[in-house]
Amino acid sequence: MLSYIVRRVIFMIPVVLLISIIVFFIIQLPPGDFISIYAAKMTTGGEIIDDASLAAMRSAYGLDQAWYVQYGKWMWGMISRGDFGYSLNYNRPVSGIIGQYMSLTLVVSIISMLFTYAVSIPIGIFSAVRQYSIADYVFTAFGFLGMATPNFLLAIILMYFSYIWVGDPMLGLFSPEFVDAAWSFAKFEDFLKHMIIPVIVIGLGSTCDLIRVMRAQMLDEMDKPYMLTARAKGLSEKKIIMKYPVRAAINPIVSTIGWSLTSIFTGSTITAIVLNLPTQGPVMYKALLSQDMYLAGTWLLFMAVCIVLGTLLSDILLVWLDPRIRMQRKGM
Repeated sequence: MLSYIVRRVIFMIPVVLLISIIVFFIIQLPPGDFISIYAAKMTTGGEIIDDASLAAMRSAYGLDQAWYVQYGKWMWGMISRGDFGYSLNYNRPVSGIIGQYMSLTLVVSIISMLFTYAVSIPIGIFSAVRQYSIADYVFTAFGFLGMATPNFLLAIILMYFSYIWVGDPMLGLFSPEFVDAAWSFAKFEDFLKHMIIPVIVIGLGSTCDLIRVMRAQMLDEMDKPYMLTARAKGLSEKKIIMKYPVRAAINPIVSTIGWSLTSIFTGSTITAIVLNLPTQGPVMYKALLSQDMYLAGTWLLFMAVCIVLGTLLSDILLVWLDPRIRMQRKGM
């Protein structure tokens, strides 16, 4: 098991490097650069910048160099001194911007992910055990409705009802009086209250999808001969369900952890803009629009690392949960 994890971690290094090269190259593909966009904005405001000044700015920021030279300097800075580059759009080091927004982004994403699994797995099991019951039809309809409803539309609907019921649309993660205040019980309580809408909106799509996956896997496992054998031994139905089909049916759910976390990160961008959340999504969107390559590249690289680590975590959990996979790993 340990040797398997070590091999996977070693293999992750070239994968992440390859992803970083592709990411940086794709960011450079659109015509122009940050200086071109900056000059266009100045021109719109009535200020004209001559070509010599633009060339001097490009030279000062290293934008006149080939993309692979810029990538090499960016990567060497990260490896040698933990420098993720300089954000031209925010006029600050990228590490400071990432640090400012990352904590709340992680909190929102992890809570949304926990909500997704905590709701989808029990409902999927219940729907399979009570197949074709009224509750099963209700949850199935809920699943299709949740998958079909755009996140931003659901956010607007929930904000509307929140305003109607409590007089507050729950924009952002804090009320105005708590935005710059030190942490206290009152601020924490206000934070939890504002988390309700983002967690429901961000996690609903994945929740509805996983409900259908869990239900289908459970139904497939419950028709297998070992279920009849377990019942013949006199085991209770609840113990049979939890010990055998649930353990087998949960494998596809566990295998989605890697991309689920990243999909929550990326899928929350529009929702964060609509709900005015101080998370990394709107910052990333703004960086891509302005071709702020170091900020955009660092964030995309972080998401790639999340996918790789999440996939590793999924594989470790699968080996732990499924004896068949453990035997395959021992044979490798």
